[in-house]
Amino acid sequence: MTEALQVDVHVEDVSSLSLDTRAVEDALRRVLAAEGIGAAEISVTFVNDARIAELNREYLHHDGPTDVISFPLHVTDRAPLGDVYVGAEQAARQAAELGVPLPEELLRLAIHGTLHVLGYDHPEEAAEREASPMYHRQEALLSTVLSGQALPPLPPRSELR
Repeated sequence: MTEALQVDVHVEDVSSLSLDTRAVEDALRRVLAAEGIGAAEISVTFVNDARIAELNREYLHHDGPTDVISFPLHVTDRAPLGDVYVGAEQAARQAAELGVPLPEELLRLAIHGTLHVLGYDHPEEAAEREASPMYHRQEALLSTVLSGQALPPLPPRSELR
C-alpha cells in the first residue's frame, strides 16, 4: 500500500507540447489532498492523437482520439492507484473551441482523469455531464488551483457520484 501521495507526470511523443510537468504534479497533489486522499499513486501521461486513439480502441472499443482515458488500478479499501492518459492534441483542439489557454485545458483533463481514478463518474451526454456533481467539483478544483487559493472543502461523497 502506498504511504504517501505519489504523482508522476510525463509527456510522450508530443514534441510541440510545452508543459510544466512539476506544476501539474503539484496541482494534482493539491487536488488529492482536497479530496481527503493522504496516500495514492497516480501517473498522468500526455500523449499524441495516435497513442490516445490506440488506447481508446484497445480498451474502450471506440474509434479515434479522445481527450482523456483513466485506468483505476486499485481495489476497494486500498490507496488510489491509477494511470491517466491525456490526449494533448485533442486538448489543443478543445482549448481552441472553448477559447481557453491550452495549459488550462490540459490541467482540466488531468484533474478529470484523476477524479475518475478516485471513483467519480458522470453521464455520457455532454449536457448531462456538465450538470453533474463530478463536473462541478472538477471545475471548482481547477478554478482554485489556477487562482492559487485554498481548495474548496469536500462535499459529502454521496453528492459527488
